[in-house]
Amino acid sequence: MPEPRSAIVVGGGLAGLASAVGLAGRGFRVTLLESRTRLGGRAGSFTDPTTGQMVDACQHVSMGCCTNLTHFLRTVGVDHLLSPQPKLYFVTPDRRTSVFKADPWPAPFHLGRALLGAHYLTPLDKLRVVYGLARMLWERPDADPPLLPWLKSHRQNARTIERFWAIVLTSALNETVDRVGLKYARKVFRDGFVRHRDGFTVHVPTVPLGRLYGDELRAWLASHGVEVRENAGVKRLVLEEPLPPTPSPKKGGGERTDNDSSFILAPPPFLGEGVGGRGSSLRAVELRDGSTLTADWYVLAVPFDRVTDLLPDELAREPYFANVKNLTPSPITSVHLWFDRPVMKLPHAVLIDCLGQWVFNRGEVAPGEFYLQVVVSAARDLKGLGRDEVQRLIVEELGKVFPPVARAKLLRAKVITEHTATFSAVPGVDRWRPVQESPVHNLAVAGDWTATGWPATMEGAVRSGYLAAEAILGRSGQAEKLVQPDLA
Repeated sequence: MPEPRSAIVVGGGLAGLASAVGLAGRGFRVTLLESRTRLGGRAGSFTDPTTGQMVDACQHVSMGCCTNLTHFLRTVGVDHLLSPQPKLYFVTPDRRTSVFKADPWPAPFHLGRALLGAHYLTPLDKLRVVYGLARMLWERPDADPPLLPWLKSHRQNARTIERFWAIVLTSALNETVDRVGLKYARKVFRDGFVRHRDGFTVHVPTVPLGRLYGDELRAWLASHGVEVRENAGVKRLVLEEPLPPTPSPKKGGGERTDNDSSFILAPPPFLGEGVGGRGSSLRAVELRDGSTLTADWYVLAVPFDRVTDLLPDELAREPYFANVKNLTPSPITSVHLWFDRPVMKLPHAVLIDCLGQWVFNRGEVAPGEFYLQVVVSAARDLKGLGRDEVQRLIVEELGKVFPPVARAKLLRAKVITEHTATFSAVPGVDRWRPVQESPVHNLAVAGDWTATGWPATMEGAVRSGYLAAEAILGRSGQAEKLVQPDLA
């Protein structure tokens, strides 16, 4: 019986975990390296030093359209730890609430009555929104002009932009409508709200993320031969041999001009060519403690701002990797509040005309402690404000929307900002997102920032991990499709 092939996955976030799950059980002996003392990456928890409670750094949710995330959670046996929310609650500062739920009609008509019942839009606003959605869905899937001018050119006014398009997209893309492109805005509405009846259903973890990516996941990995090594930060990847220099592009007898259609740039000589190709390979990973680990195959599944730091200089300069530096981050701020009494009856609320976009009611987490978390996506406007000021603004805002907040005692609070939470889905961003099959023969890359066809989401992260595993399986001679189909 042949010796199982070995693979090292660098990074224990969702992309790395999905890569490991994709390779485990398919003839690979996988070692997963994570620099922290927990799994899950940005979808993680911390321990509150005051109470010892496990608290999510930021609330993460799934949606029905996230088929690969659902598959991953089901595969490792933790899908039961999420609860579907068939109703969404939209609340305005005047304390009025609209309930967004599906009718028993086929898509795309299942949400028609919910839109018509939105109290925060006028009848004319709703007609504008329907027209805008129709025109958006007719656009080519790869069309990616700046979104805001596109909306204005398709009869959207300030109120529909702020109270409809921005409400959905800022949360879904972690970016403001003036900075994103049309492509991923269209995908959010098409996959999440129009294509399938279940696409819009939000699924909220019923446990902290540290538990979601905790014991059950570790047990599955162990049972499938995956060795998890935490506190094992990687310093750099080591090539088998130095890369040959990439020749400067030349055209016989002349210089390149911008309109020179005859100019052809040959692929660099190090490019991998599949099994038996002449591309360069990785020899090892060097850990921060100076030790090295070797494997037949490698997956680099780290955030985009760390990629080039782990590469040899000659590799980091190649466009496949170097273009990642063009990606820009977008921050998320979460405000954690513990009150001495119940302050909110709804399980969650989407906030209209407010600083925060979502508030999640986690209920009584300890005797006499009632916990809310408010999420502020694309939180650039909070830069320069101290944590106390951010906390004050959020609590004051909640007190207007939910009167019990103003009467309750705030026991404690915590404000957390993830400055590089996601990449920004600016127009044309896909030109900087590499495919998972790298030019180094035995290396694949994974991360929500890679070419997944999705924005920066947990679904995108899992898709990237499956695609990275597919790339390795294909190059090792056992092509297999792991990525799950979209909702039909």
